[in-house]
Amino acid sequence: MERLYASMEDYLENHEESPAREEVLTFYFQVAHFLMIYEKMDDKYTVYTSLEADGTFLIRLFCVDPSVNLKECMNRGISTILFSATLLPIQYYKSLLGGTSEDYEVYASSTFDPKKRALMVARDVTSRYTRRGTEEYQKIAKYLHEIVLKRKGNYLAFFPSHVFLKNVYEQYQNLYGGDDTVECIIQSDHMREEEREAFISHFVGNEELDLSKEIHMEIETEEEKGLLGFCVMGGIFSEGIDLKNDSLIGAVIVGTGIPLVCKERELIRKFFDERDGEGYDYAYLYPGMNKVLQAAGRVIRTQEDVGIVALLDERFLYSSYQKLFPREWKTFRVTSVDTVGTETEAFWNQFYD
Repeated sequence: MERLYASMEDYLENHEESPAREEVLTFYFQVAHFLMIYEKMDDKYTVYTSLEADGTFLIRLFCVDPSVNLKECMNRGISTILFSATLLPIQYYKSLLGGTSEDYEVYASSTFDPKKRALMVARDVTSRYTRRGTEEYQKIAKYLHEIVLKRKGNYLAFFPSHVFLKNVYEQYQNLYGGDDTVECIIQSDHMREEEREAFISHFVGNEELDLSKEIHMEIETEEEKGLLGFCVMGGIFSEGIDLKNDSLIGAVIVGTGIPLVCKERELIRKFFDERDGEGYDYAYLYPGMNKVLQAAGRVIRTQEDVGIVALLDERFLYSSYQKLFPREWKTFRVTSVDTVGTETEAFWNQFYD
């Protein structure tokens, strides 16, 4: 790589008019970037190779723990403030973001009235692979329908994958497709910009949206039907959009957000297992919970907002998950498919006749 870099540098200096100059220049910068990372490599990196399906050979310098690099960047300034509603658990992020034991951690209390948000945790449903099947998909579909029926408005349901989403959507249509009080829209694979804008426009009532910026719009007229959007957790619709007031009154999170097992996740797991025995948490549990918090955060965006957050997975009742709940989630209702409708209706009756 170093010999190639030197050869391309010589070529670029002596062939300014070459028709291949732009192509060589692009690759030159890619090689330069690779070599720059190579110089930074330490025990926080893992090098792996793979042969892709198209026959391409890949070698990657994978930074498993970015703390040293990030700390180096932040040391160039006098101080750095990192701010997010989903920096939980804080010690996990503090470790990966280059923090030290002397650095301050501040947990700001929420300004939102907890009584305006119903947090419900299902005890009889899960996204575990061993339980996936028609019966479980139908139960999740019933949960969705029971929640949406109790108050007309806009809801988003978040799923762990497109496959899971499609299976539940299919069962929802089989069970409730004839119900004309709820309109369903679905996030498809590889949506183009205009398709994403059209999806969001159902919630904010505007066809001219810029998804590169946070959306701050409201629906001013009541829709004739309830709206239920089927989305994938961790995607564009679970973060970075600001659906205020009646633009969104409920979010249903299906599953714990645990990422799929893959080569790099397993490398992260191995690295942190060897370091402190927390490999699974670093590779799967914490990133998954982050996606859950991001999705749930779509509902309450202002002090006037009122809404429902439903966590549909019995694993949220485990202590390993509840210790990751933000302070604002200390109070929640444990629900079932047979009681969720009644509990949802009771919540809304506090605010509307």
